[in-house]
Formats: sequence, C-alpha cells, structure tokens
Amino acid sequence: MTLIGRTRARGIETLTLDSPHNRNALSAALVGELASCLADCAKEDAVRAIVLTHTGNTFSAGADLKDPPDPAALVGLLRQIVELGKPVVARVTGHVRAGGLGLLAACDIAAASTESTFAFTEVRIGLAPAVISLTLLPRTDPRALARHYLTGERFDAAEAARIGLVTTAGDDVDDVLEPILDGLRRAAPEALAETKQLLTARVLETFDRDAAHLTALSARLFASPHAREGMTAFLERRDPSWLV
Repeated sequence: MTLIGRTRARGIETLTLDSPHNRNALSAALVGELASCLADCAKEDAVRAIVLTHTGNTFSAGADLKDPPDPAALVGLLRQIVELGKPVVARVTGHVRAGGLGLLAACDIAAASTESTFAFTEVRIGLAPAVISLTLLPRTDPRALARHYLTGERFDAAEAARIGLVTTAGDDVDDVLEPILDGLRRAAPEALAETKQLLTARVLETFDRDAAHLTALSARLFASPHAREGMTAFLERRDPSWLV
C-alpha cells in the first residue's frame, strides 16, 4: 500500500501524506516511504522545490502509537528535510498534532489554512516532545513554545504564525502559496541550495549537539509506565490515572 502520493507541475513535486486509516500518523512505514520519496526528489534536476501536504482533515496526528517509528528513523527523516538541497514547503489544511509538528517545523516554509489547528499533546499521554524539539526549538518562539509544550492546549493558525511554527496562514492556503511557489520557480537551483544552507545552519547545529540525547529520551519515555498508561487511556478514550 502506497502511503505517499506524488505529482509534479512546473518543477514543484508534491508529496501527499495519504494514510487515512490513522490520520496520517507517523508510522514506521510512512516515515520510511517519505524518506525514500525525498531521496528521489533530491536526485531529480527537474524538481525545483517540494510541497509536503496531506489527504483528509489531518496533516499528521503525530507518532502512530500502534506502529511507532524508531526514534532514530524519525530523527533521520527530520534531518533529511533540513539538509535537502531543495526547499521543502508544507501545505496544511487540517489538524497537526505532536510529532506532526516536528515534521512541519523541519520544512523551510509552512503555509496553513485558517481551519488548521495545532497541539503538542505529548504530555497528555505521558511523553515529551523530545525528538521533534530538534526542529522546533531553533525556529519557534521559546516563551510560546513553553506554554504549548507544557499544557498540550490546542491553538489556531494565527497563533501558529505568530510563534513561527508556520510562515503564513490564510483562508485559502493555495492562494497564500501561489506567490511563494512562483518565487521558488524563478530562483536559480544552485542559489536556492546555498541559501537554504545559510538558513538551516543553526538547526543542524542542534541536531549535531542534541540528537543522540533526545533520541534516547524518546525511547526511554515510550517505555515508561506513564506512557503505557497514557497511550492505553488514549486508545480506550478515557482519562489517564494522573488527572486531578
């Protein structure tokens, strides 16, 4: 079963997360297939930029609790997007949760519709946004991120734009993206690659410094009693035992 749709128009390769049964959750299979598609795009001279989007009303629900990716594989995917020599643009018209926000932050540009919602839900199931912090901490307002990390509150596209999680938001995301994609088509490929390196240097420093620690933290938390209780409560649609 193919989990990533692919189309191309005027130098823009669109990769579409298409796993409706789990709301495009980051399963081991989806992470692997997306990494493979990105590697293909990196080799294609005809691809000027990549748009990452989704089917359904959810960009990504975060890690697939029934088939989670290896933390190292998720780190690899996030770094691959950051290091790719072509701009990656997220197109969001639905909800983004937990690990999906790390994927969003890995992209160079992100546009969301005003119908989109966002939440770091990890703390509510006994986890922490560990691995995804590699892309989020260097690019997002730290005071706002503290609130959203610690509370798991849902917030809207305007707040996502205010804190730097997305670049821009509007009622029609394709209208918002039109001038952005036009600008990328007008840019020289080599100049885009060099400019992206300037923009991602700080993010890659975070990977070099923190990836091993955050990967180990993620693995430890997933194996913890709190996480087992939180994930079980989530799947059973009940409150976890620590609710006060």
